[in-house]
Amino acid sequence: MAEAFTLPVRTVRPGTLFGEGQIERIAANCEMEQAELVIVDGALSAIQQRNLEQRLKRKVIDRTGLILEIFGERAATAEGRLQVELAHLDYQQSRLVRSWTHLERQRGGFGFLGGPGETQIEADRRMIRARMGRLRRELDQVRRTRTLHRERRGRAPWPVIALVGYTNAGKSTLFNHLTGAEVMAQDLLFATLDPTMRAIRLPGVDKAILSDTVGFISDLPTQLVAAFRATLEEVTAADVIIHVRDIANPATAAQKTQVLGVLRDLGVLGGEGGDAGDAPVIPIIEAWNKWDLLDPDQRAQLSELAAGDADVIPISAVTGEGLEPLLARLDGLLTRGAQVHSFTLSASDGERLAWLHAHGDVLAEDDGGQTGEGPQVRISVRLTPRELGRFTSLGSFHPQP
Repeated sequence: MAEAFTLPVRTVRPGTLFGEGQIERIAANCEMEQAELVIVDGALSAIQQRNLEQRLKRKVIDRTGLILEIFGERAATAEGRLQVELAHLDYQQSRLVRSWTHLERQRGGFGFLGGPGETQIEADRRMIRARMGRLRRELDQVRRTRTLHRERRGRAPWPVIALVGYTNAGKSTLFNHLTGAEVMAQDLLFATLDPTMRAIRLPGVDKAILSDTVGFISDLPTQLVAAFRATLEEVTAADVIIHVRDIANPATAAQKTQVLGVLRDLGVLGGEGGDAGDAPVIPIIEAWNKWDLLDPDQRAQLSELAAGDADVIPISAVTGEGLEPLLARLDGLLTRGAQVHSFTLSASDGERLAWLHAHGDVLAEDDGGQTGEGPQVRISVRLTPRELGRFTSLGSFHPQP
């Protein structure tokens, strides 16, 4: 980046957004810095974008265009590319006027005596609409597939933990630290676009699924909100949400408000407004990440704020500081309501015995005597209500007192 500066816009110019003096300043800085691209951190209409390019003699893009460019570079999977292409086409269909120089021509009708036919811009828009229709159908299929996967995971015994947070808060770094995976984690905006899932182990849970999701951002373009809806819906199927916050960022409070707004739109929060008082439908843990970047005074001040809330845990995804309390809190939320149940099973019933060992906390296993069905095993195991329901669905028996 050659240079960045703020221009107060007191009166919005319909044709250029900026005033004459501001445009001259931008042009002078472009000449001095030999800049070839001008990025406006705001929304530009197609006319404003075209006029600024003509005046500055350089390519101009707005906030939405920049985010789309970044998303286009980061999309690694077929689903990600579909979502980005749909959002890009939605953005471009109103800006064809600046992309072509031949759009005033018209295609003639059949033969020399036909009517004027359709203009080139109409043909281009028609092709874009057709392509967008195909992309939406493909994304609908992706959404149905995701729904089937979520239903399948719902029948499985493993809880799901979703990582959410503002972009560049450190979600992927935490994901890699907890799972040993190698998901792209860099100091970049939107380093992760596609949800990634890995298995992790917790102290009282044999296995859980950790999901890394796309980062949020303020004023996310409407095209991207619609396109990435299928990806964000993964959060709604989680048993616990970890909200990763970049606590070292001066704008961390504003970032939290943006994340809560997206969670509210997804139905995860049940209140009104942007404060933390919204009642969560799914338990939420706040992981105050980048604790290692704070000075001692900041740590002391924030520690006092976090001390009274069990769901606020300072961590450093880079150094590993605070991860043990985070895992312990996850374990507590996932196993709350767990009770000890006793079952008497046939010693030959290896399937159910193995299930209890794999998905419950087995406390004791003793000889249950002999019956007409053969030797029996009496087993005591701690199960959550959810695990108990899944276990009893394996057979027509009930826990013994």
